[in-house]
Amino acid sequence: MPHSFHSVALVGNAKDLRVADCMLSLASHFYSRGQRALVDPGVDLAFPPDSIVRCPEQSFATRAELIIAIGGDGTLLYAARLVAGQRSVPLLGINRGRLGFLTDVSPNSMLEDVDTVMAGRYSEDLRSLLAARLERRGVPPVRALALNDVVVSKWETGHTLDFETSINGRFVNSHGGDGIVIATATGSTAYALSCGGPIVEPNLEVWVLAPISPHTLSDRPIVVRAGSKIQLRLPDRPSARAQVTCDGTAIGDLEPGDNLFVESADAQITLLHPPGYDYYRLLRSKLHWGRGVLGGQDENGGD
Repeated sequence: MPHSFHSVALVGNAKDLRVADCMLSLASHFYSRGQRALVDPGVDLAFPPDSIVRCPEQSFATRAELIIAIGGDGTLLYAARLVAGQRSVPLLGINRGRLGFLTDVSPNSMLEDVDTVMAGRYSEDLRSLLAARLERRGVPPVRALALNDVVVSKWETGHTLDFETSINGRFVNSHGGDGIVIATATGSTAYALSCGGPIVEPNLEVWVLAPISPHTLSDRPIVVRAGSKIQLRLPDRPSARAQVTCDGTAIGDLEPGDNLFVESADAQITLLHPPGYDYYRLLRSKLHWGRGVLGGQDENGGD
């Protein structure tokens, strides 16, 4: 049930001047409305006196009712890590990056859209997470969550990486290439897309397994049911070694005898969109679809 928000936190790379301008503008705007935004002490900007409350980002999940991520999709993924598995604080993305499939609010309409969301007029968009568990001999397992993807990639250039995948205890394939991307529907428009994977509607409960630069043309991306239990291991070869990342953050190395398990996480991330959000319009805008067809316009006057 939509409701209004009374405490908001700002996340972004303030070293980027475009992000810094947005953060200053939002902080001043909130202050003019009698609110003070939460901002990490490491953000070095000339905010108006008493317009913000300094608060470590690690506390945003417990102190904020809404987190506004300013930047590209990487910034929103970072904000998602701040709240994943904790209190379900919704996220709103202001696009100051390149593509911005997750940060869909334009800087041109930022203040108006933020006011609309703060007043409780928005749509909620629940996104599932992947839970990765890296089991290595002699050390405790490493666990991490991912909104976009879990990626296994080779360490050495000039050599292919050999590895095996199993799904729900059944052997699937022996792969040779640069690695593999295990992506949620949300992550289908990220790394998996550049590997030839399909675009998946975010509300579909499926995952994409997309090989990275496979050695054979028959090794194609596949779509599996979300909630499957995926296992990945390397063959017993002394030189075999790979790196495991979750949403771009390395969690450890995968070596012969180790196992990587990926399954569904219990937690979800909630994205908020201002009224009128249209996923397909977003795709047309970011991927430049429909240009030159009937002037490249839709029923709302164009992208």
